Amino acid sequence: MFLFLSGLFSFWLFMYMLIFEKLMFYEWELINIQGTHMTLNFLLDWMSLLFISVVFTISSMVIFYSMDYMADDKNKVRFIMLLILFIISMMFLIISPNLISVLIGWDGLGLISYCLVIYYQNYKSYNAGMLTALSNRIGDSALLLSIGLMSMMGCWNFCFYLQYEMMSFSFYFVVLASLTKSAQVPFSAWLPAAMAAPTPVSALVHSSTLVTAGIYLLIRFNFLVHSIFNFMLLISIITLLMSSFGACFEKDMKKIIALSTLSQLGLMMSILSLGFFKLSFFHLLTHALFKSLLFLCSGIFIHNFINFQDIRYLGMLNYNILITLSYFNISSLALMGMPFLAGFYSKDMIIEYMMNSNMNVMIFWIYCLSITLTVIYSLRLMSLMINNKMSFNNFSFIENKLSMISMALLMMFSIMGGSIFNWLIFPYKMTMLFNMFYKLLVIKMSMTGILINYLFLFLWFNKIKLMKLKIYKLMYFISSMLFFNNFIALINFQILLIDIKIKLITDSKWMEYYNIIIINYYKNFYNKFMT
Repeated sequence: MFLFLSGLFSFWLFMYMLIFEKLMFYEWELINIQGTHMTLNFLLDWMSLLFISVVFTISSMVIFYSMDYMADDKNKVRFIMLLILFIISMMFLIISPNLISVLIGWDGLGLISYCLVIYYQNYKSYNAGMLTALSNRIGDSALLLSIGLMSMMGCWNFCFYLQYEMMSFSFYFVVLASLTKSAQVPFSAWLPAAMAAPTPVSALVHSSTLVTAGIYLLIRFNFLVHSIFNFMLLISIITLLMSSFGACFEKDMKKIIALSTLSQLGLMMSILSLGFFKLSFFHLLTHALFKSLLFLCSGIFIHNFINFQDIRYLGMLNYNILITLSYFNISSLALMGMPFLAGFYSKDMIIEYMMNSNMNVMIFWIYCLSITLTVIYSLRLMSLMINNKMSFNNFSFIENKLSMISMALLMMFSIMGGSIFNWLIFPYKMTMLFNMFYKLLVIKMSMTGILINYLFLFLWFNKIKLMKLKIYKLMYFISSMLFFNNFIALINFQILLIDIKIKLITDSKWMEYYNIIIINYYKNFYNKFMT
């Protein structure tokens, strides 16, 4: 309840800052040694306060949900404390314009997310946690390099050193850190693996906070990365296509939602690369609302189907868990960009801004393809949960009161959030005039996705025809993101072998050899000195 009230208070402060065009900048000096100022800085403006209010609202709903979902867990208190520490770290990151204070929140997010991924303490969780930790440590190292480069200026505030060329060079490492945290190619393998965490963790950490931290950092300091916008656009487009195609053929329900999150992160990064940072922030907020609801609904499904996540075993949910299924369908429709839901306002604006920009036509049609793929994997998931036959009987389908309340509030935000944020972030509308073909392009792409999904389901329920096509291997190849996870694991294994060889050559051979020589030298020198 405290988090929910804090979210309302943050939203009230956001309205005050937005209407009166004010901001607050706090500076706390920690160390001042020979002209080097190490300070903690906090910037409260409309953007940081709006993001904080969304994070607090989602966090309060997730904790309400966890009271029921983790009710039988022995370490429930530890789980809640980890979530609270994660929220505090996220707050540090959101309100920090200083690299030192950003590092505090950044490392806190990485450490606590590792603890949450390995929460169940089994072999799969340990592997996923190690992959998550090592991928994020690359970003942490890049952030430390950026701090080292900025130390020559005597301060670590971004906004005071915009004229220096070294400043832009040091920020390249911040971009690298953001790419690792937002799971862009080639660091995208850790996000599907992190689904080994409990479902409330996925709803909070892997949909609306941790994975969007890198995007948010780039949005706040977008004026420093103009020189590498083309590189960021290429990376984000590759991530968008790989994850969208992978979600169309994946069988694990949580991994489908994770790949969907990855595709939307690629969409946010690509929009940011085109210079529309406010639009990227708008889509970040709306996506956080309906994607957290999507994860919470999937947790109810998994809990009632005795921890099964394979969508081939789920089905006929409209007879058993009707309320949760309706919430799930609303959030999926918002993800697809159906009219007047949260995702519609941001996605329609993205297409209109794209058509009004001077970008390559190939990039534009890739965006249209991504919208079609989003409709395909969302409808595939919804259709299989309704039309598929249930593979086993379960006589205790439970929809608890706490879970229903938290999901109902998120469902309201998924419906109204897009319209509210649209009027708040874009108070002055830009009139864009297009012909009927381009104006209805989003709806046409959605209809194309519906037709392709119908064809796919026709083949799915007629597996004999699907086997005649012999595309099972192709489906596995695409669902594994072109074997990208295996490729990353192979690279990590080779790095481990190189590390072992270096240890054998240096520590076990040369170091011992030279240590003996040095010890004998000092021993002889001491004997000569004493005599």
